Amino acid sequence: MSHLSSLKLLTLPNAGEQSLSIRAKAMTFSAQRSLALLAYLERVAPTEATVLIVGETGTGKELVARFIHEHSGRSGPFVAVNCGAFSENLIEAELFGHEAGAYTGAQQARQGWFEAANGGTLFLDEVGDMPLPLQGKLLRVLQERCVVRLGSRKSTPIDVRLVAATNVDLVRAVDNEHFRRDLYYRINVAPVDLPPLRDRREEIMPLAEHFVAVYARKLGIAGDVGITSAAERRLLTYDWPGNIRELENVIHFAVIMSRDNQVDAGDLRLPAASVDGGPCFGSGCEDQLAAVLRKMLAAEIDVLYESVERVLVTTAFEHCRGNQVRTAKQLGISRNILRAQLKRFGLLGGSGETLEDATEVGDVSVLSV
Repeated sequence: MSHLSSLKLLTLPNAGEQSLSIRAKAMTFSAQRSLALLAYLERVAPTEATVLIVGETGTGKELVARFIHEHSGRSGPFVAVNCGAFSENLIEAELFGHEAGAYTGAQQARQGWFEAANGGTLFLDEVGDMPLPLQGKLLRVLQERCVVRLGSRKSTPIDVRLVAATNVDLVRAVDNEHFRRDLYYRINVAPVDLPPLRDRREEIMPLAEHFVAVYARKLGIAGDVGITSAAERRLLTYDWPGNIRELENVIHFAVIMSRDNQVDAGDLRLPAASVDGGPCFGSGCEDQLAAVLRKMLAAEIDVLYESVERVLVTTAFEHCRGNQVRTAKQLGISRNILRAQLKRFGLLGGSGETLEDATEVGDVSVLSV
């Protein structure tokens, strides 16, 4: 019996067209705590209150932000921005915009994220990573409801609903003077606490079934793909430190490895610690990796090299929170090679990149409604 029937399911727009992502791309509401959260979101969404979403990496913070926007009644776009993906030198220009000649490389005027989201919702992910000097400017924009581009003295009125998110303890950051107290109170009008997946295990199987269906369709597997009881036990007993994002990656690999339209326990790529109680280091880790590769070779997968490379790059990029420099360093390859792979696997935009985008990693998406 399917666990998906009569459940509330949130997904990213065009999620089925995205082969890989560093975001959580689906979220269900079935546990009592989650149903209470859904009712809370339905009450907060139609208001103009600024929302602060707090949750671990991969819990679905952007999905919640999009839900709030879609039920807000706003006609403008949804603009999602990762504050931790830009350098301190560029983030101010990206946030507030700039005029031509405002700084070296600014050859033409460009609107910032606030202007791009006018009439809609601006989602600032990883707001806790925002530099202190910029926090004061953000506070001023929220209070005065207008922005001033770099290199300009003219203020531009804006009508933007702000939804911020973080995976760090902002109260502790305030105590350590890493985050402004006044800004914290300004953005924490309507707090949303997203519980980790391990605290809502009732939703593991509905999500797993959803991702199985998604990747079975992408891989062209005929018929429905099921999950064996042994695999279900493994999924339900694992703690999922990477939350929904990790579950999706595990299911993606499991569908590749599955046979006879069944995902079995042996198809699940779970860390060694969940199997033998110990971490994976040194030659032991290489032995386990070799065992997985031998199984993949025995399965005679047509695109084995690409599948392994895809999982490696995706996992490293996710581990480094979308930072290209750190990802390239971890993998021991040049950033140019990494960027080519990220584009190839759909993790980085292609022709739409600007000179500034090429200087630092950006993560900006716009949804018009």
